[in-house]
Amino acid sequence: MEIEKLKAFAAVAETGSFTRAAEKLYTSHSSISRAVSALERELGVKLIERDNRVVGLTAAGEILLSGAQDILKREEALKKEIE
Repeated sequence: MEIEKLKAFAAVAETGSFTRAAEKLYTSHSSISRAVSALERELGVKLIERDNRVVGLTAAGEILLSGAQDILKREEALKKEIE
């Protein structure tokens, strides 16, 4: 799993929208969608339920979000420690 894919996934989960996630990360909707789809392929599970622009997490998505948030917090703390 790549950090950038986890960031995209977490942003979608936290904002409830691929569009808002893209805005938050200053990237395109398609980049976010590709990153989440790649994570789903890599893990072999569906992470996000997509239904008429409403985004919800599957059970696997909930588990991944918790772990992703921990990893992203640690990444940020490590960057600050190095600076």
